[in-house]
Parts: sequence; C-alpha cells; structure tokens
Amino acid sequence: MAVVTIKAQNRRLENAPEINAFLKQFGIRYERWDLGDPRVSPDASSEEILAAYSPEVEQVKEQGGYVTADVINVAPDTPGLDAMLARFSKEHTHSEDEVRFIVKGRGIFHIHPDNGPVFGIQLEAGDMINVPRGTKHWFDLCNDRTIRAIRLFQDKSGWTPHYVEGSELHTEYPPICFGPSYIPAAKTVTPVVQV
Repeated sequence: MAVVTIKAQNRRLENAPEINAFLKQFGIRYERWDLGDPRVSPDASSEEILAAYSPEVEQVKEQGGYVTADVINVAPDTPGLDAMLARFSKEHTHSEDEVRFIVKGRGIFHIHPDNGPVFGIQLEAGDMINVPRGTKHWFDLCNDRTIRAIRLFQDKSGWTPHYVEGSELHTEYPPICFGPSYIPAAKTVTPVVQV
C-alpha cells in the first residue's frame, strides 16, 4: 500500500481512500491492483508479467490513450544504475503521463504541484500511479535499489525528462522509505556494575 508524506504539514497518509482523495486534487490517479496469490512471480519474464496483468493494462490503455506497455527491471547490479537514477532524481516534467504499476520493489515519487505542498508517494508491489504530463516531480528508489514495474506510454518512442531549470528542490527531500529497514533498532543498554 502506498504511503503519502507531506513534509511541510508533518502529515502521513496510509489508507487508500485518504490517499486517493488527496492525490485527486492534483490530477494524480492511484489504484491498488490485486497481486493474486501470486498471480505471477515478480521475477517472471516481461511477457508473462504483461500477460498476467493484461486486463488492467488494457483498461488503463483504453482510458488514457496509451499505445504500448513494457516492463522495466532495475536491481542493484543494473549496469549504469547510478547514472540512470541521476536522470530521474532531479525535478523534471514529461510531455506525456508517467504511468507505473509496481510488480516488485519500492520507490518514491516526489511531486511538486503548482497548487500545493511538495509531497512524496512511496509505492510498492501492487500500487499503480499515473502522474499527469507537465507535473513537476522526481523519483528515487528505496534502499534496496530494486524495482520492477509495468510502464505505459502514449508515444511508442517513450518520454524524456524536461528538467526544471535551476531547481535544487530535490535536495531538500531525501528518499526516506518507510518499512522494516527504517525502524531504528532498540539500543542495547549495558548495565553498569558497581563494585
């Protein structure tokens, strides 16, 4: 389930109705898709993943005028990973929607709307998001540096980031993901023995 964090308001949203109501005011569509038990292994081939989620993908294609879909697979050993992440971790826009359904892993979209505060949307397996074209945003992976996602495009050639000139806003919002790896371990207190 997604988690929305609004840093300026010290606020965190964790339930689907509240998340949807918040995102809707910025034109962002969020859905939670059924992963089954599992419907398909998150490590299956791209073709198997696209086939398993074909009903949902076809519905989104029809609703948004998307013409193609693929599966992106990013892992810590992906060649050129740091360069790839650097392209998307700075504030930018796209000339078409950015649609993702997360099959495996976690990441954070930070959104910088014209009419509201900057907020982060942490996504995990089962989450689908549609960030409308022209929306200022950036994306980071969580600490495991792993994500596998179905992407949908309106243009078969894909899209490129259009950077927001002079913006360093992304430096004020570190990619802190919530989950077991971010729960601080209890401190061990060594008793002092007096002799």
